[in-house]
Amino acid sequence: MVYLTRRVTFSAAHRLWSRYLTEEENYAVYDKCANPNGHGHNYTLEVTVQGEPDPKTGMVMNLTDMKRITNEQVVNWVDHKHLNHDVPWLEGVVPTAEMLAIKFWERLARGFPTGLLYEVKLHETENNSVVYRG
Repeated sequence: MVYLTRRVTFSAAHRLWSRYLTEEENYAVYDKCANPNGHGHNYTLEVTVQGEPDPKTGMVMNLTDMKRITNEQVVNWVDHKHLNHDVPWLEGVVPTAEMLAIKFWERLARGFPTGLLYEVKLHETENNSVVYRG
């Protein structure tokens, strides 16, 4: 099995706030990330597919197709956006790195051939990242 990864970057703002918590609980859980106006990150998204290289092309997947699918399904929707307000498919979601990885997987799974998507890794900062494998 061969694993092929494409990395992209995007910038976005978000506010961590749960409608299931009181104001006091939200600030206790999310601290400064509960700022009413939100805050931003320069995210790095790594999308990994798995498979055997095609004997004719030598590729698991054409990187041009990976780039197009990743941009169409995720990056074009989130880059330079406020994730709480500007992205319809994130409505009602607390946009933690964990939840973003899950939602990005769901979007990407729609674009990639069945069974090809292996992993979504989202770096929120240089010190914090999350991995989701569906």
